Amino acid sequence: MTQTHLPPSSARRLMLAVGALGLGGFTIGTAEFVSMGVLPEIARGMGVGVPHAGRAISAYALGVVVGAPLLAAATARLPRRRVLIALMAAYGAGNLASALVSSFPALLVARFVAGLPHGAFFGIAALVAAQLAPPTRRASAVAGVLLGLSVANVVGVPMATWIGQALGWRASYAAVALLAAATIVAVLRNVPSADGDRRAGVRHELSALRRAQVWLVLAAGAIGGGGMFAVYSYISPILTGRTGVAAAIVPVGLALWGAGMVAASVIGGRLVDRRPVPATFALFAVAAACFALFAVTSASAVPALLTVPMLGLGVAIATALQVRLMDVAGDAQTLAAALNHSAFNVANALGAWLGGAVLAGGLGLTAPMWLAVGLTLGGMGLFGASVALGRRSRVALAARTPATRAYVRG
Repeated sequence: MTQTHLPPSSARRLMLAVGALGLGGFTIGTAEFVSMGVLPEIARGMGVGVPHAGRAISAYALGVVVGAPLLAAATARLPRRRVLIALMAAYGAGNLASALVSSFPALLVARFVAGLPHGAFFGIAALVAAQLAPPTRRASAVAGVLLGLSVANVVGVPMATWIGQALGWRASYAAVALLAAATIVAVLRNVPSADGDRRAGVRHELSALRRAQVWLVLAAGAIGGGGMFAVYSYISPILTGRTGVAAAIVPVGLALWGAGMVAASVIGGRLVDRRPVPATFALFAVAAACFALFAVTSASAVPALLTVPMLGLGVAIATALQVRLMDVAGDAQTLAAALNHSAFNVANALGAWLGGAVLAGGLGLTAPMWLAVGLTLGGMGLFGASVALGRRSRVALAARTPATRAYVRG
């Protein structure tokens, strides 16, 4: 069993540890989304068109999807603090390489390499945070790690974008490399030593993939999370083309969305701590309702901007599903936790693709919002299937024991 050297009762040390891990989330969140902010600069600097430059974003996402399961399974036996430091060092190196490359193909390789540690870092950081916290604060600790990702959308991405516009896009990636170095120092100072799972190995970790509940939860994230990205990917044309605000107001809308993500991370974690399953259903349902509301309020500037923060609720779904994966993965905790971030990168790609498809089909600027409603409710249905399967499994297990067989049959 994994051991730590931090007493669960030490609230201050828990806060510092989660804060250090959250800084890693801030670093990764900044790097993941700043490419979108400096995409025109990358295109000009590399002598390619903007759509072509967008492949750098896809290369990073592919790195996340590939790296999360491979690195999580390969490092499951190793001390977790050491793994976190190594992953963040690799992340910093990948972003530094992105700043130094001289050709666009080399940039694609560098972005792919930078994406490899993303999911494994988040997954292992979530496990460490949950392990350090008392059982009643487990989801809040996980939310604290993901909070860094939300704060990045409010502070990190705008700042890194400004740096890239003022000093060149390479400076944005160099700034991320500095953030990675700061994260390594913070983890060394504040995160206690934690053993890996000595029973684990690639085959052991892959045992999680034999569990239908794991696949259902991952599908819930990939489908349900796609709703948020279907709208987020096209928030700029929605605000300018439907709401009628000036392009200069779009960053305000993005900041409001990020602020909603921060609030959702904090509130969602507390709700999931109290009632995990009902809270997760509620998060899906309320998120779907908010997308439907935005389809109406997006017609006017003030109601639209008041609704935009509510759309950040989707990030709380990621926290809830992270906790659910820990509960259904058995002993293969590391791989399952990391796969949650692969699922949400699939959600990113799926939501953006489907949102673009409904727009290209001439269905209008409200179409991504109604698509988001459908995807979110689809994710909720898959989560419900996971819960139902878990209940049936517990009943079946109880029925196999002599003491309960007669009761279950009755």
